[in-house]
Amino acid sequence: MGLAVRIVEAGSIAVSLNGLTKDQLAVVRDFIRALDGGISISFQPTREGKEARLTATLERLRQLPDALRTNAHIPPDLPAALQSLLDNYLRTDQRVSCRGKVLDLGSRTHIMGILNVTPDSFSDGGRHADTARAITQARLMAAQGADIIDVGGESTRPGAEPVSEDEELRRIIPVIERLASELAIPLSVDTYKSRVARKALEAGASMVNDISGLRSSLDMAGVVAEYDAAVVIMHIKGTPRDMQQNPVYTDMVAEVRSYLADSITMAVQAGVKLESILVDPGIGFGKTLEHNLVLLNRLRELRSLGRPILLGTSRKKFIGTVLGIAEADRRQEGTAATVALGIERGAQIVRVHDVAHMVKVARMTDAILRSKL
Repeated sequence: MGLAVRIVEAGSIAVSLNGLTKDQLAVVRDFIRALDGGISISFQPTREGKEARLTATLERLRQLPDALRTNAHIPPDLPAALQSLLDNYLRTDQRVSCRGKVLDLGSRTHIMGILNVTPDSFSDGGRHADTARAITQARLMAAQGADIIDVGGESTRPGAEPVSEDEELRRIIPVIERLASELAIPLSVDTYKSRVARKALEAGASMVNDISGLRSSLDMAGVVAEYDAAVVIMHIKGTPRDMQQNPVYTDMVAEVRSYLADSITMAVQAGVKLESILVDPGIGFGKTLEHNLVLLNRLRELRSLGRPILLGTSRKKFIGTVLGIAEADRRQEGTAATVALGIERGAQIVRVHDVAHMVKVARMTDAILRSKL
């Protein structure tokens, strides 16, 4: 059975149910309509038939699982699935375990600083490709308030050509080894190659940021589990080389959510601890301008996965398109807007280039959202 949550208006949400038979849908329909009110049910056509959509206030929907359990004709796994979905959606207290280091994401928004050890980064033009300069930049980001440093040795910008594993390792391992001996904060390795991830974890990294959502290297999840590392599971459609060549979806947000849910299952089955998993919707990875804007606007729907959301919008092309700014390093204000909105929509980690500025954006946004009379 598949369930998903969608915000439909202020104070009201919709839960979509699919995977039910025609007879089961009829039972659910009759039961909902016989309740005291406050919950509406409608049906949406899908390729598989029909999908039921329940719409109500969150408070009213939270009462529904217990009510469903009183009817012996309701599919027996529906109440528990609905309860789990709503519990996950409401969670704000996640902690992420990174090889013994714990990130308390319920306390405040965390900042992941981007360290591109590449000669062809879209955002900084290879400014930190040299090991010494990369280390200096990482120290600066840590001093500015970064909670994690994400080290990448291969550009994944649209149209980028892959590099060999040996070249990727040559770029990142000296940096990770040095930083692991100096910094107390976790280091993440931005790679979709399991051999590179293994070597990085051996060198002192404690998190793997996989843009393929564990799909490029079939043993990636096993490597993460072996080292008790954390993992960021990202959605992508295609590969960096071809992902922006007319990406098409039937239901973009639902497909992103399903992809991430499947990757979470893959990780857990390989032995990765659930509390070590984060999800990333993959802004700019196989998505048009409109896809990116819609995904940001509906980001909180991914909260129903029950895992912390990492959001990476920093300096990306869609910001430049909206604002008419060609130069990536001049997209700071646009990035700030997406960071603030992303936090309001449920992001608990933001991946950014401009750490000092985005720390201030995050702290201000946190203060507003956590204010109480």
